[in-house]
Amino acid sequence: ILKTLNSWFWWENIWMPINCTWADFVDRDGLVFPKPHQLYATIPYAFVLLIIRFFSERFVAIPLAKALGIKNVRRVKPQPNPVLESYFRECSRHPSQSEIQGLAKKCNCTIHLVEKWFRRRRNLEIPTVLRKFREAFWRFLFYLTSSIVGFIFLYDKPWFYDIWQTWVGYPFQTLLPSQYWYYMAEIGFYWSLLFTLGIDNKRKANPRELYVIGFFFIFFCPPQDFMAHVVHHLVAIGLMSGSWCGNYVRLGSLVIFMHDTADFWLEAAKMFNYARWEKTCNMLFIIFSIAFFITRIILFPFWILRATLYQPTYYSTTPVIAYFLFNGMLLILQGLHLYWGYLIFKILKRFVFLK
Repeated sequence: ILKTLNSWFWWENIWMPINCTWADFVDRDGLVFPKPHQLYATIPYAFVLLIIRFFSERFVAIPLAKALGIKNVRRVKPQPNPVLESYFRECSRHPSQSEIQGLAKKCNCTIHLVEKWFRRRRNLEIPTVLRKFREAFWRFLFYLTSSIVGFIFLYDKPWFYDIWQTWVGYPFQTLLPSQYWYYMAEIGFYWSLLFTLGIDNKRKANPRELYVIGFFFIFFCPPQDFMAHVVHHLVAIGLMSGSWCGNYVRLGSLVIFMHDTADFWLEAAKMFNYARWEKTCNMLFIIFSIAFFITRIILFPFWILRATLYQPTYYSTTPVIAYFLFNGMLLILQGLHLYWGYLIFKILKRFVFLK
C-alpha cells in the first residue's frame, strides 16, 4: 500500500509539465536541481535553530529586556497537591463555589486555601512579560536576518525585478547554493515554530470574528488565534516543500522574502510594547502596517498570484495538477492575509479615532 501511495504521490503528471520525468532532473552539465529527499534535512535544521533560539534568548534577549526596564516577575508556586492538580488539568481551572467546597472537604483544608491554590496555579499559566519579550525577540532576529540575507541573495537576480523571468527555462532551472540554504533555513524555522507551539504564548482572538473572503475561500475564525498560526505554518511548510519538489524555487524565494520583510517590524513593535515604550511601539506598528498592506494585500495578489495563476498559461496549455495544488495553498495564504489585514485595520482605526 505504501509503495502504491508513494508511486501515486510522485507521479510525474502531478509535479511537472508533459514529457518530463524525474530522470530529467538528475544533475548534469553543471546543472543542479532540487531533490525531494533533501527536505529531510529541514528537521535537523529546525533543532539547530531551537538551540540558537535558546542561546539568543538567554544571552541576548534577557539582558536587552533588563536594559529596557522589563523585570522578571517570579510568581509564587502553589503547594503540591495531587488532588487539586488533577482537577485543574482534567476538569476546570475555574471551579464553582460548590466544587471548591467539595475539593476542600476532599483535601481536608479550608475553602480559602483551595481558592488561593487555584488562583496561584492559574497565574503560573499566564506567560510573563519577559517570556513574551524573549519570543518576540527570537522571531524579530530571524525575520530581520532572513530579510537581509534574502535581499543579498535576490538583488542581482533578474526575476527579482521582472516576474516573467521566474518561468524562463522552467522546469530546467539550476539550483543555486544561496537558494538551497535560504529554503532550508526557512522551512526549518517554521518546523521549529510548530515544535514549540505547545509552550509558546497562546494568543486569543474573538470567536465571533470571521475570516474575510480570500478569493474562493471563506474561513471561520477559531476560538484561539494561535490555531490560525498553526494553519499558516502548515501551509507555509507545504508551499515551500512543494515548490522545492516542483522546482518553483525562484517564485518561492520571492514569496519568502516578501513575507519576512514585514514581519520583523511587527516583532520589534511587540518588544517595545512589552517595554512600555509607547511612542516607539506606535511608530513601529505603523511602519509594519504599511509594509504589511504593500506586501500582503497589494504585491502578493497582484504580483505573485498573477505569476502563478496567469503566466503559466503562456508556457503550457495543459496545466499540471501541481498548478491547482500550489495555487490553492497560495489562495488559502491570501485568505489569512486578508483576515490579519482586517485585524490590523481595526487596530489602526482604534489608534487613530480613539487615541
